[in-house]
Amino acid sequence: MSPSAVVDLVLPGQEPAASHVKSASHSSGHTNGCTNGYINGHANGHANGHTNGHAHGTKCPKGFKRAEFHLNRNIKEAFPVVIGGKGNHLQLADGRTIFDASSGAAVSCLGHGNTRINDAISAQLSTGTPYLCSSFWSSKMAEDLCEELINGTEGKMSRAYLTGSGSEAMEASIKLARQYYYLKDPDTPRVNVIAREGSYHGNTIGALGVSGHIARRAPYEPFLMNVHRVSACNAYRQRLDGESDASFVARKSAELEAKFQELGPETVIGFVCEPVVGAALGCVPCVPGYLRAMRDVCHKHGALFILDEVMSGMGRCGTLHAWQDEGVAPDLQTIGKGLAGGYQPIAAVLISKRVVNALLNSSGQFVHGQTYQGMPVQAAAALEVQKVKREENLIENVRIQGAYLEKLLKARLSDHPNVGDIRGKGLFWGLEFVRDKATKEPFDPKLGIAQQVYNTAISAPFNMTTYPGTGTVDGTAGDHVILAPTYICTSEDIDHIVNVVVGVVNQVFQNL
Repeated sequence: MSPSAVVDLVLPGQEPAASHVKSASHSSGHTNGCTNGYINGHANGHANGHTNGHAHGTKCPKGFKRAEFHLNRNIKEAFPVVIGGKGNHLQLADGRTIFDASSGAAVSCLGHGNTRINDAISAQLSTGTPYLCSSFWSSKMAEDLCEELINGTEGKMSRAYLTGSGSEAMEASIKLARQYYYLKDPDTPRVNVIAREGSYHGNTIGALGVSGHIARRAPYEPFLMNVHRVSACNAYRQRLDGESDASFVARKSAELEAKFQELGPETVIGFVCEPVVGAALGCVPCVPGYLRAMRDVCHKHGALFILDEVMSGMGRCGTLHAWQDEGVAPDLQTIGKGLAGGYQPIAAVLISKRVVNALLNSSGQFVHGQTYQGMPVQAAAALEVQKVKREENLIENVRIQGAYLEKLLKARLSDHPNVGDIRGKGLFWGLEFVRDKATKEPFDPKLGIAQQVYNTAISAPFNMTTYPGTGTVDGTAGDHVILAPTYICTSEDIDHIVNVVVGVVNQVFQNL
């Protein structure tokens, strides 16, 4: 594996970083009321009286910034200022070098400062057409990207619809699914969508309506579409003693079938799920056989099988598409984070022949559209990212390093009394924390365990990112963190990640 070139970054008055961890001259913890971490939308604070917000009227330490004009995730919070990036590392204004073990929000799959991708973006910018209105013009760059994406499905999908974010992709999927039946019969009774508890599909109104993420839904419940739910596929918390995969899947299949019957099979548009649940549950993969069983129920009743791979797809789990592990292709699929690796904001819907043919046999028009869809500059970045993955055999590296990460995490943390479960696929792994390992009882949400882990990890001397989440058990209680390193990581990087995680976990729980 030869990782793609990255920009050499040297800060003014500083030598290039020589190691993963660099000591800081400034405090990295709660200094003068400022915190290190970002707020993931639902952390409830820390133990020992600290809060996630910034105290009013206090001065931030050097290298931190509280936004004055930008309405960011939390306007009371001061965030560390990033001034550059190289490979697996981020350079902060306070002088620290941070190892990015979460790829942001599982986005920066090829790391930071990749010259090939930057050059591809520059080349498209130099044409004078970073943007084209998709209502009037065609773009060869967008068409080339879509061809690349469809080829990656080995013919299982037929077309790609380009959007600007994962939320937009889910919105488009829901509308396209409804239009699929509307084209056949404008009076179609198919109006119901089935999704899962403990899921997250995006933050726009339609996508959030499909999501089963209680905390993120709460302020907007009166606005959200009525989506029907079945339970998640969470073997750690749902499997009965001695229950086999086949028996567990049979229970899940029966539950989905019962929901179809409750609603009336002829009224169901489709079933939406994540092959590996990301932010909501912390890298919970479905058990073998689950996707096929769910698809069979959908197709039995003429409904669509819709997969959300915004977080788990595009190589993150060791195959280009998570469904390829078992060869269970969906009717519609969303992809996003690993599509352009953060170099441009772009996502997509992959569409099966079944759905495309419904359009071809009618007006040919998808009654939907957004200003910044299919921009050539977005497509240029995404296409180059896909070429880098393929030409440098990086998805194979995901499988190799992912297996090593699994081995080390389980060897070193399986016996920890507060690590309840270690689960994931490829380079997408979650740790779920529990108060009692025997009963799987979660911690009191007021303790903010996941945020404590994040804040400790991002602080000196650890200087590493993780991705925290709460509500893992019931939407309110439960804590997890996600590890999602870059596809260019090496075994030495995995050693470092696990060493840091072990040190952080030990420190957090020793100090409770």
